[in-house]
Amino acid sequence: MPGFLLPLTRAVTYTRWLHTLVGAIVPLACAMVYPGLSDPSPHDWLLIAVLPIPLAPAAAMVPSVRRAEGLQARLMLFPGPHARVRNDEDPGVSTVSSASWADRARTGAWLALRLEAGLALALVTNALLALTLSLAGAAAGDPGLPGPLPYVQGAGWVYVLLAPVPVLVLVMVAAGAGALMAPAARMLLGPSVRERLAELEERTERLLERNDIARELHDTLGHALTLAVVQAGAARAAGDPDFTDRALKAIEETGRAALEDLDRVLLVLRETGQPAGARPALDEAGRLLDSARSSGAEVDAEVTGPLEDLPAPVSREAYRMLQEALTNVLRHAGPVRIGVRIAVESARLRLEVRNPLPDPAPVPGAGGGRGLRGIRERAALLGGGAWAGRHGGHWLLHVDLPL
Repeated sequence: MPGFLLPLTRAVTYTRWLHTLVGAIVPLACAMVYPGLSDPSPHDWLLIAVLPIPLAPAAAMVPSVRRAEGLQARLMLFPGPHARVRNDEDPGVSTVSSASWADRARTGAWLALRLEAGLALALVTNALLALTLSLAGAAAGDPGLPGPLPYVQGAGWVYVLLAPVPVLVLVMVAAGAGALMAPAARMLLGPSVRERLAELEERTERLLERNDIARELHDTLGHALTLAVVQAGAARAAGDPDFTDRALKAIEETGRAALEDLDRVLLVLRETGQPAGARPALDEAGRLLDSARSSGAEVDAEVTGPLEDLPAPVSREAYRMLQEALTNVLRHAGPVRIGVRIAVESARLRLEVRNPLPDPAPVPGAGGGRGLRGIRERAALLGGGAWAGRHGGHWLLHVDLPL
């Protein structure tokens, strides 16, 4: 099909046509009051076009008018589920009420444009449809052709061929008018600067939430799987039934805790509106240390200061940092001797995890894994910092958080 005929096959052409024609209702209704629609002169048509314009800014003073116009424009001016040609991109038209005088001014301009464009398209539609009916009548022998068009007796087949031409022209005009109204809607009904900032903030919140959930899943499942692997390997190497029983019990407890955390995270993802459940805090660090000990590691822990008095965000994030630090030690160095120091002092929380360097030793300061990167991200969000690298013959993770 030739490209210029494609608008004939698109539903959006006709929805735009209808949307534009609806704007003619107000001018024509006003014209019935004054100056009337019985044989109007060009001067009358000018009055019909001008008189309703003050109604546009008056209607735009109502905040919800902008929302109604935005919803109509989204539905009828842009391809969507009703169109053969799908377009999943955001049309760029706001659907919220006016929040400022600038929004009202742009809405008033849009309403005035709808009135004038609708009236113009209505007149063109009426003229071309009337011409089509006249040509069809001429094909049947009725000589009543409008204006300068001549009537030729016996040339009915010519009028049969000409009758569809005004309709095609009308569809092309309607398609062109709709193609102009769509960008006008984006310009006059598009989101304001305040709305764009609000949308950007909302998008940022969603990204931060997704990153937080990703860190939660990485820390929880990574810790559980690492402990399970280390404990299973240690039980197989030991060949001791008692040790195997203890390892299986530890794997069971770790897996159960991981499933609870997974259920909590999935509850957040489903957005059911229900509370997501309490996240573990640093005063529950004994559970992490016991899990590490059950995997065969020798953990020396030193805790100073009241952990139960820590602010909730700091306590929860510090718990996850300790969990990830222990997971990294078991994953890269195995069940070695681990030194843990947790200190609450002078309005700061300091967390250190130390272990002997494995062979080969990691590159100090590389920190390319997700675990260390997640620890640094958590610390930075709380206004603190985290450092990991070689310290003498050990690998040291140091976290410093303000309270």
